Amino acid sequence: MLRPWSLTFVLNRRSHTPVGQQIVHAVIAEVRRGRLQPGAPLPGSRELAEALGVNRKTVIIAFEELEAQGWLSSEKRRGTFVAESLPLLEAGGARRTGIPDQPSFRLPSRAASLVADLPPRGMLSFNDGAPDIRYVPIDILARSYRDSLRSTLQRRRLGYGDPRGSEALRTSIASMLNAERGLAVTADNLCLTRGSQMAIFVVAQTLISPGDTVVVEALTYPPAREAFRRAGAEIASVGVDDQGLVPDDLERVCRRKRVRAVYVTPHHHFPTTVPMTPGRRMRLMLLASQFGFAIVEDDYDHDFHFTHQPMLPLAAFDDEGRVIYVGSLSKLLSPSLRLGYVSAPKALTERLGCEVMIVDRQGDPAMESAIAEFIDAGELHRHTRKMMRLYAERRERFAELLSEQFGGDIALAVPPGGLAFWVRFKDIDLDRLLESSHARRVHFQLPHAFASDGAAVDALRLGFASLDMEELKTATKRLRAAHREVSG
Repeated sequence: MLRPWSLTFVLNRRSHTPVGQQIVHAVIAEVRRGRLQPGAPLPGSRELAEALGVNRKTVIIAFEELEAQGWLSSEKRRGTFVAESLPLLEAGGARRTGIPDQPSFRLPSRAASLVADLPPRGMLSFNDGAPDIRYVPIDILARSYRDSLRSTLQRRRLGYGDPRGSEALRTSIASMLNAERGLAVTADNLCLTRGSQMAIFVVAQTLISPGDTVVVEALTYPPAREAFRRAGAEIASVGVDDQGLVPDDLERVCRRKRVRAVYVTPHHHFPTTVPMTPGRRMRLMLLASQFGFAIVEDDYDHDFHFTHQPMLPLAAFDDEGRVIYVGSLSKLLSPSLRLGYVSAPKALTERLGCEVMIVDRQGDPAMESAIAEFIDAGELHRHTRKMMRLYAERRERFAELLSEQFGGDIALAVPPGGLAFWVRFKDIDLDRLLESSHARRVHFQLPHAFASDGAAVDALRLGFASLDMEELKTATKRLRAAHREVSG
């Protein structure tokens, strides 16, 4: 049996304890501390004897002793293994298995309050708007990556580089933003990150000093809110309605506090999916100019619009350098690609690069080169058009399914874009609904964390893009069955 590692022990040649007995004690000690797990294969006697510099017969005798005590088991033609059922280490004692659960030192009281919302294995999931990764053009990406890995090696670019990311990819993304989103930026205005969340985090660390006020909407994207809080910000929340952020609420906050930044998702508000109207957008920009705060614009799903042309980002109308524009390729390709970016004035992107140096040093030069080629060859544009057609069909079908299954038990406005619906449920305990849904093998994310002010939330953000037509039908029926059970 192939073993991918060598197992060695430190033997004391000056000890009065025989070498064979030292091997016995060493194996037992490694099982106790969890280095050797039940069922783990051990090296062959010849291999271990060579590694330890002892006679093979000594190892064989030690293995026989350990097998007799119940610590090891041997299988003909397969080798020697740690026994699956181990003897008691000491009377009334329990076997240690690796590092203790708790450290021996005190942890700081401050801890991250968010955990990843991962559905239990084997469930259909209404996520918060993830793409269908089954359609990622793996062959094209793999070919691009292979070619770029070879070329970056030949050009000696696999070492350390610009922490803001490769110039080639920053140039490609700048061209995309200028052509499709109305920005006027160059590679110097961009800093690449491992996803949009890292982009928001380094923006927060660069922009915020302890005690600064950051404004978010009453319902917002929790990891972004917590990134600003972690940087030391005092969080203030303002209302959001069917036209987006309520500017009168924001102005009242600005007159009471010195606001450092406002975080918004104007294209499709997270989580409610409503677009911020042109009038509200203009008012937000005027308030930024009047009170001197920065706008952090998270444009997480700009490319997905189904009923009209997308409104241009706030950053497209920024001539004062007040908008920090955050985006990623996660919704276009795959979240695991881990490629986000920040567009901002050059002086800020240089500061962001310094922050990246602290937390990540830089991205993957070969992957960045491959994505640049993927964009420049038109492959990203072709893939986006293909997925737009697919998601448009799923969006229409999901709206039909929700209406058919729930009728008047929900309030639903089909969003003009994005990859999720915001569905309000009438008189239902959402925690109990999730429990009943899990029993039927379907998952959704509870909305409690969205509320910046701790208010109760009676709606769910249900993503539809990652489920095909049959999965959408099955998942919606299961959700309806759970709803009937909980509502009585």
